Amino acid sequence: MDPYLSFLLYLLAILGFVGITLGMNRLLGPKPAPTPAKQEPFECGGVVADPVNVRAVPVKYYGVAVVFILFELETIFLFLWALGAQPLNGLMLAIFGFFMALLALIMFYVWNSRLLEDVLE
Repeated sequence: MDPYLSFLLYLLAILGFVGITLGMNRLLGPKPAPTPAKQEPFECGGVVADPVNVRAVPVKYYGVAVVFILFELETIFLFLWALGAQPLNGLMLAIFGFFMALLALIMFYVWNSRLLEDVLE
C-alpha cells in the first residue's frame, strides 16, 4: 500500500471519529435552558470577587515557556530522526550532531541568561 494512501486513510479515520463524536455530543448531550444567571459574564468582564489576590503573571515565565517548547520540538525531531535513520551513515550522524548542537546551544543560552534561576526566586 502506498504510504500516502495509508496516511490519508488514517487522517480520514481521525477526522471521522472527531466528527462523529462532536455530532453525537450535539444530538445526545444536555441542552440547558439559557437563564439570566447563565448569561452573566464569568471572569472576563465580570466583577472581581477578591481583588486582593489578583495579580498579573510575570513576563519571565513566558521565556521559560518558549524554552520548553524549543526543547520539546527538538525532542520530537530527534524521535523522528531515530525512526527515519534506518541506514545509519555519515549524513544521518551529521544531522544528529546538528540537532544535538542546537540543543546544547539553547541550553547554553538558558544557562548564561540565568532564565530558570530568575523564575525560581
